[in-house]
Amino acid sequence: MSASWKTTNRDMFAAFMCDDSALDVLRPVTVDMGWQPEKCNKGGLRNAIQSLSIAASPAILMVDLSESGDPLSDINALAEVCEPGTVVIAVGQVNDVRLYRDLLASGIQDYLLKPLTPGQVRDALVQAQAIFAAPKSADGSTAKRHVSTAVVGTRGGVGASTIATSLAWLFSADHRLPTALLDLDVHFGTGALTLDLEPGRGLTDAIDNPSRIDGLFIERAMIRANDNLAILSAEAPISSPLMTDGSAFVQLEEEFRHAFEMTMIDLPRNMLINFPHLLADVNVVVVATELTLAGARDAIRLLSWLKTNAKHAETIVVANKVHSGVGEISRSDFEASIERKINYVVPYDVKAAANAAKLGQTFAAANRGSKAGVVLRDLGSAIIATGSDGEVVDTKAKGKAKDKAADKGGDKNGGAPGGKTSLLGKFDFKKILNSGKAKAGTPA
Repeated sequence: MSASWKTTNRDMFAAFMCDDSALDVLRPVTVDMGWQPEKCNKGGLRNAIQSLSIAASPAILMVDLSESGDPLSDINALAEVCEPGTVVIAVGQVNDVRLYRDLLASGIQDYLLKPLTPGQVRDALVQAQAIFAAPKSADGSTAKRHVSTAVVGTRGGVGASTIATSLAWLFSADHRLPTALLDLDVHFGTGALTLDLEPGRGLTDAIDNPSRIDGLFIERAMIRANDNLAILSAEAPISSPLMTDGSAFVQLEEEFRHAFEMTMIDLPRNMLINFPHLLADVNVVVVATELTLAGARDAIRLLSWLKTNAKHAETIVVANKVHSGVGEISRSDFEASIERKINYVVPYDVKAAANAAKLGQTFAAANRGSKAGVVLRDLGSAIIATGSDGEVVDTKAKGKAKDKAADKGGDKNGGAPGGKTSLLGKFDFKKILNSGKAKAGTPA
């Protein structure tokens, strides 16, 4: 739970234990901690829910799940009556790793297995107390650095989700930055699947109840992939259409800015169209594309849209799944059509993709030594170097150097020779298509 919440007018600790043996271990430890032993109550999770529904919740709450038939459902009910900032420690007798992971994902701070020992209880309580002893983020004299990145694909299947999950993993694992991954493909998202996780109901709950979104909700709803990476996604039923005005997404982004240093948004094109305000506070937009006719056409449209609606964001063009042989469109023709250089080229590597899927890891995590993995790491480093003004330092420097070389023989605007100014006017589909057929040996 967030350390920025104040504990004024709240008890520091309360516990609800099902049996006397647990209470006998717990009470002496609470006395040592300087808390009142009377706050250790007889009764489990359901008693805690009843009591806290009419009284303020403590800063630290210990609850016994031993008599609960559905612990996860009961924990969600407990969250409804707990105030923001409450640290919950669960106690139970079921030794199940999956239950432990599910409880942590639901927002529980720790899960202690019975029979309890004084040392075990003391360590858990000291750790919980440290949350409130830590410096409050809201009291800092300097603003917290935060970089928000959105990845948008020009077409379905270009690998935008692969890039998004890889970058999020690189931020959290290689650079050790607290990172949030928001997968906005509510029905068919693969963010959690790529990381070998269950998506949970966090995103659908946020969409259904935007008013509930706060620091406590974020910590309870997000699924932990590693110490520095948390993911919020969904696998909504296909029969349930998305019914929202987009306010939930804006609130989620706001909470991410307070809780994390990096936000990675896997942004489907339809969400960009329906909720353009999602990019209002995004620093970097990665446009992922393939070197195809359809990719070029939609890259032109997306870049034009971003130039009008997201001028504040730095745009990076990434050509993904690029074959070493003859492609549908050459890189030079593609760059001429979109009137700018491609910043990064990720080579096609089907074996590396299959390896990542088998291992249940992101592409970058499973293929660190591959050429594609090196490109993704370079892209991640450039995004991290982003300043508060939204300028990608490394990428911009490289782009300027390339543009100077490409400008020789071309117009002053860095486009293709010929002096035309219209984006769509420069894109000769017939000429490029015939050229591609001729190279492939197919009659025009």
